[in-house]
Amino acid sequence: MSLPESMSRVVVVGTKSHMEEAIEAFYSVRALHVIDHTAGTDGMSIGSPLPTNTKASERLLKVRAMEKELGIGKNTETSKVSADELREQISYGSVEGVEAEVLKVLDVRNDLNRRITELNAKKKSLELLTAIPVDLELYSGYKSLAVIVGTVEKDPSEALKALADAEIFVSFKKKKKKSGGGVAAVFVKNEDRDKASSILSDHGFVEFAVPEGKGPASGALVLADAGLADLNDKLESVEKEVEALQIKHKTFLRATDEELSIEIEKGEVPLRLAVGEYSYIMDAWVPTKKVQVVTTELESRLGNDVHIEVEETRGRNMHEEEEAEERFKKAPTKNNNGIIAKEFEHATSLVAIPKYQEIDPSILIMFFLPLFFGFMIGDCGYAIPFIIIGAYGLKVTRHKDWRAIATVLFFGGIWSFLFGFFFFGEAFGMHFIGHWEPPLGMTWEALLGVSMPDWFSGIMVNGHGVSKLEDDVVMLLKLAVYIGIIHIMIGYICGFLNVRRQHNNKHAFIEKGGWIILFIGMVVLCYALTQVLFSKVPLEGMLLYLLIAGAAMLVVGVAINFKAEGAKAILEVPNVIGMILSYTRLAAIGMSKAGMAMAFNYIVFGMFMGMTDAVVWPEWYLLIPLLLFLAFLHFVVWTLGILSAGLHALRLQFVELMTKFFVGGGTKYEPLIIKRFKTIKQETNKEV
Repeated sequence: MSLPESMSRVVVVGTKSHMEEAIEAFYSVRALHVIDHTAGTDGMSIGSPLPTNTKASERLLKVRAMEKELGIGKNTETSKVSADELREQISYGSVEGVEAEVLKVLDVRNDLNRRITELNAKKKSLELLTAIPVDLELYSGYKSLAVIVGTVEKDPSEALKALADAEIFVSFKKKKKKSGGGVAAVFVKNEDRDKASSILSDHGFVEFAVPEGKGPASGALVLADAGLADLNDKLESVEKEVEALQIKHKTFLRATDEELSIEIEKGEVPLRLAVGEYSYIMDAWVPTKKVQVVTTELESRLGNDVHIEVEETRGRNMHEEEEAEERFKKAPTKNNNGIIAKEFEHATSLVAIPKYQEIDPSILIMFFLPLFFGFMIGDCGYAIPFIIIGAYGLKVTRHKDWRAIATVLFFGGIWSFLFGFFFFGEAFGMHFIGHWEPPLGMTWEALLGVSMPDWFSGIMVNGHGVSKLEDDVVMLLKLAVYIGIIHIMIGYICGFLNVRRQHNNKHAFIEKGGWIILFIGMVVLCYALTQVLFSKVPLEGMLLYLLIAGAAMLVVGVAINFKAEGAKAILEVPNVIGMILSYTRLAAIGMSKAGMAMAFNYIVFGMFMGMTDAVVWPEWYLLIPLLLFLAFLHFVVWTLGILSAGLHALRLQFVELMTKFFVGGGTKYEPLIIKRFKTIKQETNKEV
C-alpha cells in the first residue's frame, strides 16, 4: 500500500521578453504540472500564443492533409530523424516544397477520378438507353415537343396511351424479387408534359439526363468503355506515382507532424500563465523530492531572468485542500509504485484516478489479482501458455490495455503454476500421482505408465494434491471464504487509514471503525453458528463465548454506523454475509474448469480410446487425430479460464476490495513533457 508522491506548489516568475527560452527550460526539467491561470486574478491576464504558432499551425495543417492523401498514418513504419536538422529543413520551406510536389500529382489523380466518375454515370445512362431504339441526337432539339426519359418500376405503357399524339418507348422487365424495372422515353406536346409526368410518377418514375452524342446508344457505350479503360490505365499510373511519393516523403511528413505538434504545444503554454506588461507568473505542482533539482536546473538555464518560490508542500489532511484557493485545491496524483506495481496502475485507472490523500490500490491489485486468477485456474498445463503469452505481450506491446492483459496473464500464470503443482498437483485436469480409477479417475502416472519418486509426492499437499471435485470440495470452499475475509478486512483497514490521515482518529473510528467492528463480529458470529448448525458442536464453552462476543460486536458496529450513516447501516448488515460468500467463486470457477477438463479427458481417453478399465493406447494413425481433438477441447477450457477467472478476479478487486476504501476523483499528474517517437533530440529525455 502506498500514497501518491508528495507534491509542492511553486511559483515561477520571469521576464516576458525571455518567455520562449523559459518555456524550453520548463519542458527540459520534465516535472512542472502547470496550474492554469484564471483571468481576473492577481490583476494579470492570460497570455497569448507565441508568434511562431500561426505559421506552425498552417504548416501542420498542410502536413496532415498530405498524410491523409498519401495514406500515411500513425502506424506507418518510418525511421527517426534529427529534430535539429528537421527544424532547419522546415525553416527553409521544405514543407511547402513537398506540398507543391505532392499536389501536382494529386491534382492529376483527382481530375482523373472526377472524369471516371462522370464517365461511369454516362455509361450507366447509356446502358439503360440501349433498350430504346432511338438515336441519341433525337432526344433533344425540339421546340414544340417535350422529351421525358427515365426509369420506371411498373410498366406505364397502357396508362400513357391516353396521351394524344405522343410517341412512347418503353422497355420493361417484370420485377423478380429486388431486381427488374425498366426504362421509358416519352415524346409529347409541351402542353401535355405535366400530364405525362403525373402518369409516370404513379409508376415509380425517376428521370435521368440523356448524354450528348449521335447515333445509337450502343455505339456511344462502346466509346465510353474505351474511354474508361484509358482513364483507368492513366489512374493506375498516377497511383504508382502517389505510392512512390508516400515512400519518398513518409519519414519527413511523420517527423514534421511530430515536430510541429511539439512546437504548437510549447507555443500554447502562455495561455496557461498569468502575463503582465513585463513579466509572467506560472503556478505549478512539483514532486516534493524534485523541488530542489528543478529550482537548480531552471536557475542554471535562465539565470537572473527567473525567480522560484515554494508556496506550500501539500499534506494529506483534507482541510488543507478545503481551505485552499479554488484552482489550488487539488494537488495532482503521481503514483508512487515500483516497476511491477506500475503495470497494475491501468487497472486502477479503469475505476478512477486515486485522490492525492488516499492509498493507491495498485499494489493490492498487483498481489491479489494474479493470486485469485492463479487459484481459480490452478493447473500447470494451462499455466505455461499463460506465462509465455504474458511474457511475450510485455515484451512487444506498449498499449496500456494490452499490457494490462499481458501482466495479468504472466503473473497469474506463475501463480497458476505454483498452485497447480504444489497445491492441486494437476495438469490439464489430471493429477500427477495416483492409481487408475475408472471411469474418471485418470492420472498422469497411470496414463504414461511411470512411477513417480517419493520426493515428488512429498512436495505436494496431501502427497498427491488437493482434489477440486471430490473430498476436498468443502475445504476449498472454506479456504475461499477465509481468503475473502482477509481480503475484505484489508480493504476496511485501508479505509480506516485513509480517513484517519484525511481527518482524525475520531472521524476514522466513526466512519470506518464501526464497519471493522461489525465485520469482525459478523465473522465470529457466523463461525459460531456454522459450528453449531453444520458441525453439530455443542453450544458451550469457548463456542458460546465466541457467539456472545460476535453478537455484541455486531450490535456495537451497527450502533456506531447508525450514528454515521443512519438507517442505511442496518440495511447493509446482510450485505456483509453476501460479500464474504462472494469469494466462494474462487473455488467454484476452479471446480467448473476442472469438471470440464475431466469430462473432455474421459471423452477422448475413455470413450474414444476405450480406456475404461486399463490404459490401452490405440494405433498411431488413430492416436494423432484423437490427441489433436483433445488439444482443441482443452483450448476451449483454457479460453474460458481466461474469461471467467480474469473477469471474476478483477470483480473481486473492484467491487469487494476497493469499495471499502477507494473514492477516486483525483487529478492525474501531467507535467510539461515532450515524448518523441519519430524524431531524436540531443538533449536527454530522462526525468529530473
